[in-house]
Amino acid sequence: MRFTDPSTNPTVSVILPVRREGREFAATLTRVLDQDYPALVEVLVVDGMSDDETREVVARFAAGDPRVKLLDNPGRIVPTAMNVGIRAASGSVIVRVDGHTRIRPDYVSRCVAALVASGADCVGGRMDAVSDSFIGRAVAAATSGPFGVGNSHFHYSETPRFTETVYLGTWPKETLVCAGGFDEEMVRDQDDELNYRLRKAGGTVWLDPSIRSEYTPRGSLLKLWSQYRQYGLWKVRVFQKHPSMMRARHFAPSLLVVAALVSVALALTVPWGLWVLVAGAATYLTAAAIAALRTPAGSGERLAMPLVFATIHGAYGVGFLTGLVRFFPRWFKDPSGRGRSHGFASELERKRP
Repeated sequence: MRFTDPSTNPTVSVILPVRREGREFAATLTRVLDQDYPALVEVLVVDGMSDDETREVVARFAAGDPRVKLLDNPGRIVPTAMNVGIRAASGSVIVRVDGHTRIRPDYVSRCVAALVASGADCVGGRMDAVSDSFIGRAVAAATSGPFGVGNSHFHYSETPRFTETVYLGTWPKETLVCAGGFDEEMVRDQDDELNYRLRKAGGTVWLDPSIRSEYTPRGSLLKLWSQYRQYGLWKVRVFQKHPSMMRARHFAPSLLVVAALVSVALALTVPWGLWVLVAGAATYLTAAAIAALRTPAGSGERLAMPLVFATIHGAYGVGFLTGLVRFFPRWFKDPSGRGRSHGFASELERKRP
């Protein structure tokens, strides 16, 4: 579906996949309901059976605004939540907002305008990481450039462009239905997988940096490690489904981990191995320090950024290597590598005899 007339104001359904967001979720909902877009018809909060205050917060908002609706997500992960919301949505445009994200008042307006102007099948904007904690600020700085997150342009790009994927996402509902919805196997990387399918089918993904939202990154290195380990783990499954999606850059973190392990093994077994370990570590830390110095950040955060870089790259690499082992049998069970577990049949499949 293409929207060509911005004056028509296509109806919008905002879907929020959430779980255990607590009382802080009220700030996110307030931002969503305060949008300046005139045709925001509903806000669908799809909850993964939270056992904290999340559902109470939603009920309180629903009592005061009929646009707010609470839906259950027994699957408890993002792709199942999104598919529940897509099925229930009455709007012709779907806007995704996560529970820990704060969107600007013109967010929905800009998303719809970008759909109209670009003719893309998916649009999104910048993800501005903000935090009140020291580690959180260091993570925000580390993920605002290519050294930390590669070519994930939505972290740092200031230039509108067609791209591979975007943060959150806005789609015509018809596009999502025809694509078969989100792949419910993908605990992580579900947006990458969906946008790849859209692009493979001839669609486009548009990044508009004027679409702004604030995201609170992990506030501890342990949580950051867990997050990026899962990203690396599930990237393997994406590659099994879509081998042509592989790029050399995707293997860099795992090769870094392998090189580190080999260097440690050499240092423990041969006299010159220690020099290999020291040279490798010095090279990486030098590159990380240069990247930190080039990043706008406080002096303390810059000092912490090499450790944050190492956490991100190490966790992703370990996760990727773990995924190679965990999902290894899938190469044989599904020789095509394209296993599928979408939320609902695509329009094309329904039309098959």
